[in-house]
This record gives sequence, C-alpha cells and structure tokens, in this order.
Amino acid sequence: MTHLTLLTAFCVAQIAVGVAIGRRVRTTSDFFVAGRRLGPAMLFSTMIAANIGAGSTVGAAGYGYRDGLAAWWWVGSAALGSIVLALWIGPRIRRLAEAHDLRTLGDFLEWRYDWRVRAAATSLLWVGTLMILAGQLLALSFVLEAVAGWPRWIGCLAGGAVMTIYFTSGGMLSTIWVNLVQLVVLLIGFGLAMPYAFGAAGGWDGLRQATDSAGSYWSLWRGGGSGWIFLAMLGPSFFLSPGLLQKVYGARDDRAVRIGVLANAGVLFAFAFLPVLLGMIARALHPGLANRELALPMLLVHDLPLTVGSLGLAALVAAEISTADAILFMLSTSLSRDLYQRFLRPAAADADVLRVARITSVVAGVAGVALAILVTKAVADALGFFYTLLSVSLFVPIVGGLFWRAIDARQALLAMLVGVLAAAAAQFAFRTALPPEVTPAMVGIVASAAAALAGGARSGARVVASRSADP
Repeated sequence: MTHLTLLTAFCVAQIAVGVAIGRRVRTTSDFFVAGRRLGPAMLFSTMIAANIGAGSTVGAAGYGYRDGLAAWWWVGSAALGSIVLALWIGPRIRRLAEAHDLRTLGDFLEWRYDWRVRAAATSLLWVGTLMILAGQLLALSFVLEAVAGWPRWIGCLAGGAVMTIYFTSGGMLSTIWVNLVQLVVLLIGFGLAMPYAFGAAGGWDGLRQATDSAGSYWSLWRGGGSGWIFLAMLGPSFFLSPGLLQKVYGARDDRAVRIGVLANAGVLFAFAFLPVLLGMIARALHPGLANRELALPMLLVHDLPLTVGSLGLAALVAAEISTADAILFMLSTSLSRDLYQRFLRPAAADADVLRVARITSVVAGVAGVALAILVTKAVADALGFFYTLLSVSLFVPIVGGLFWRAIDARQALLAMLVGVLAAAAAQFAFRTALPPEVTPAMVGIVASAAAALAGGARSGARVVASRSADP
C-alpha cells in the first residue's frame, strides 16, 4: 500500500505542475510549438522523456528477461536514430518550420507537396498513433497490477486520466515542464534500483550462474528474438516521428537541436543497458514468469527495499506517462490543425483552434484508454506495429522531401501506398518465408523508395519524350 500511496502522490504532482504551467497558454503557438523558445536543456529533457517509455522500459526489460543482452538494441536503435535527427533531419526541418510557420508534420507535407499527401499521411498515422498510446497505457497497467493487484482497466484509466489532464491544460508548454520533473525521477529511480537489484541477484557471478552464461543470452548481437534487427524496425521512427519532429519545431535555433538531441542520444546509449539488465536479473530471481512484461514491475515490488522500489516504480510511471503525452500531442495537434483548421474551418480563429486542440486531447485520451483495455498482445508487439507503419509511410515523404528536390506529390503518394502494402504483405502473408534478419519495415522502406525512384524515372521519361516531340 505504501508503494501505491507514493505513486498516487507523484501522479498528483505531475497534474499540478501541468495545470499550473497550462494557465500561461493563450495561443496555439504556445500549445503546438512552445513559442519556438526551447533551448538545448529543455529540448533534451522533453526528447529523452518522450523516448524513454513503455517500449524502452517494460518492453525492453521483457526482451531482456527472455533474450538477454541483445535486447540492448531496442533502446540502442533509438539512440542511433536520434543521431540522424540531431545532425541531418532536425536542423533542416526546424529552419523550414520557422520560416514558413509550420506547426505540425502535416503542415510540412502540404507545404512540400500538396494537401493529398498531408491527408494520406495523417490518416495513416492516426491509426498507428492510437496503437502506441494504447501500448504505453497498457504498460502502466502492468505496474499497477504488480503493485496493487488492480485489473488492467483500472491502470489504463488512471494513467490516461493523469496524462490527459496535464497535457490538455497546456499542450507542449505544460508537457515540457512535467517532462523535466519526470526525467529527474526517472534517472534517480533507475539509477538507485540497479545496484540493489544486482545485490539481490548475487552480483555478476550470481546473475551469470542463474542464466545461460555460455549461450546467446549474453551476446550483444543476437539472442532469441532480439538483436541488431531492432535497428531496421525501430531506428527510422526516431527521426521520422511527428511527435519528435514537432518538438524540434519548438527549438529556438539549430544549435539547440544539435546539442539537445545529441545529448538525448548519449543518454539513450547508456540507458539502453539498464532495463535489459534489470530484466535479466528478474529472470534470475523469478524464472518462469508467464508474462515477461511483468519482469520489471515484479523486480521493483518484491526484490528491492521499500524506498528504492517505490522510486523505481515512480521512474517507471514517469517513463510510461511521459511518452504517452508525446503521443497525445501528436494526435491532438494533428486532428485540430491538419483536419479541423485545414479542411473543416480554414478561417478559424486562433482561439477556436486552441479550443479544438484541447477537446481533441480529451477525445484522443479516451480512445487510447479504450483501445488499451481491449488490447491483448504484448506491449512490444503493439509498439512494433506503430513503428513499422511510421517508418514505412513517412520515410520517402520526409527524407525525400528534405534532400531530393525532384520528388513530387505523385511520387510521395505512390511511395507511401507501395511501402505500406509491401510491409503489410511481409508482416501478414510472407513473414514465415522471409529470413529472420529481414523485417517488414525493411521490406516496406525498400519498396517505398523503389516506387518513388521508378515514378521519378517515368516522369523524367515523359518529359524527355514530350520535349523531343516539339517541332
């Protein structure tokens, strides 16, 4: 009960900070891009809080429990993707966002191509984004199940309520300050939990004796279903995610992007070992768990001193909610601007768009909770669906749009369609026929890029033919 009391107090504190900051929000610029005032430190805190969530804690620990050290690549892939964002994608798209007052990824896609690309991309992302929101809330329910024995629906509802209240108050501006609190708790909680967990397992020697020290369990490259294959599945999403790109929109200059996002990558490289090792320790102490997703909560509740375990649980809650609010940010800003303002009421006043953004935050939060209650698959599986959809559908429109001047709206739409169809076929029809190293995301991205190149070649051929026919 003490664990639950402390977690409740922490959740109330997050709401209080979010609501207090939200009272300063008066415009959509504050709600969508924090007034474009983020320096390196604030951008770092909100990026790292968004990137350390259900997949990188509960999911990574679950993979560590099952597969061993190779599960490092789950979070390590996020670090590698963040480097691409910091050095190439981020600074370039930030400058465009500032110059053309872009506030969502949909704004960029329409500015670069046309309204059809905007509509197609945002429609696809709403489906995938709801999946990742459900995955975050589902992971939070595992924590409350381990702490209090609550059924899943209560945990999903509680997490959804906390996230929705503080985000709806102030959008990105509230989220940034709440993320700062969450980041402090997260780093302290996991930092203290690790040495105590090692002690409970008997140190390195005890851990290696309790696990398969001679097999692939201690290999960084491949173990069970984990390994470098995660890089192809997850890496691109960390420089293509609309939520992360819109955080970059809020940076005050390119220097803030490079420093803030690179610092985020550095922390992710180091943090990637923590949940994996905790999952491996959980296997040594609790072998044979029916649900590997419970490995981390079980360890924190049953094997650590009360205070340390409570801080670890608070860190876990902070991780899940901080990423969930980033997903809610993607949904609410896209629905209010890419749908409402762009197609339904182009002449809507700023105050009206802000009001709709807050209403859609509540609606999206409720939808995420409902989907989380209905989801029966593992957290990592739910997140994997989103990452595949995100990477495949956005790779060509974003990367091509930034670095390939010749690509047009027709090629972008063709690339999105072919990529999604190819990834779906690889996932549902031919998965068993593909080598284990080839993921649906890889198939989709290659097919998408090939379709764009082929479309460009045909367009070029038509231009040459028309010119040669001129008298």
